[in-house]
Amino acid sequence: MTSFHVEKVLNNNVLIASHKDFGEVVIIGKGIGFSRKKGDLISQEAIEKMFVLTNEKEQEQYKKLLPHVDENMLDVIVSAIELIRKRTNKYLNEHIHVALTDHIMFAVRRLMQGMEIRNPFLKETHALYPYEYEIAREVVDFLNQETDLHFPEGEVGFIALHIHSAIENKKIREINKHSQLIVKLIQMIEQQLGIQMNKDSVEYMRLVRHLRYTIERVLNGEKVEEPEKIAKLLKEEYPLCYNLAWKLVKMMQQTLKKPVYDAEAVYLTMHLQRIQSKIK
Repeated sequence: MTSFHVEKVLNNNVLIASHKDFGEVVIIGKGIGFSRKKGDLISQEAIEKMFVLTNEKEQEQYKKLLPHVDENMLDVIVSAIELIRKRTNKYLNEHIHVALTDHIMFAVRRLMQGMEIRNPFLKETHALYPYEYEIAREVVDFLNQETDLHFPEGEVGFIALHIHSAIENKKIREINKHSQLIVKLIQMIEQQLGIQMNKDSVEYMRLVRHLRYTIERVLNGEKVEEPEKIAKLLKEEYPLCYNLAWKLVKMMQQTLKKPVYDAEAVYLTMHLQRIQSKIK
């Protein structure tokens, strides 16, 4: 059985150790750090939870973060990340340990001060990432069970973004930028068509998802085939929707700094026409 060498005790339940195969790891276990010192050996059986932070920057951030986290709260957060790992059954970017710990602690401070947590992109997040949203709901239920706090629905949306970030290996900043772009595109659609969409409607969900996949195709440089005859027909039959589709394409190009294929405008026109006819 391979042993771990203690490098640094962070608190009673957390320590940094080295292992010949994994390098430096963060080990978590009830009382595992109690009266340990550098160089001590720890067998694998004594370890309840372990994760590897291979990135030195992540390790440093995590070490700085831990002294500010209550030991019981840390145990709850680590169990929440374990829950995400089991539910997704996928490799999670190790940054989730730092990002989610930091985020939950920030939320805890706000809740304890009686501050309201609002999430302006909640409906969009639910529509964009339904899979991550359901897992995040489980995480929030777990946090509410294990603490004396009440994490509101808005937190489900925030945690869903962290889950998406860890699965897709994307930065939260980038994900937020795309969510904000989708909100701007929808605002332009509502303004130009003179409508107010119901955010709980199936049409709204479909539109948000269509915009998400359009953005993903643009970012990945994926080309969709252009049905030329349909393009000509749409331009003649639905000029308002066709012109609006091109305005949306230009907004995407400016924000994403990537070219958008003409075919995307055709599919957007069809989508917009469906919305317009439903609302009329």
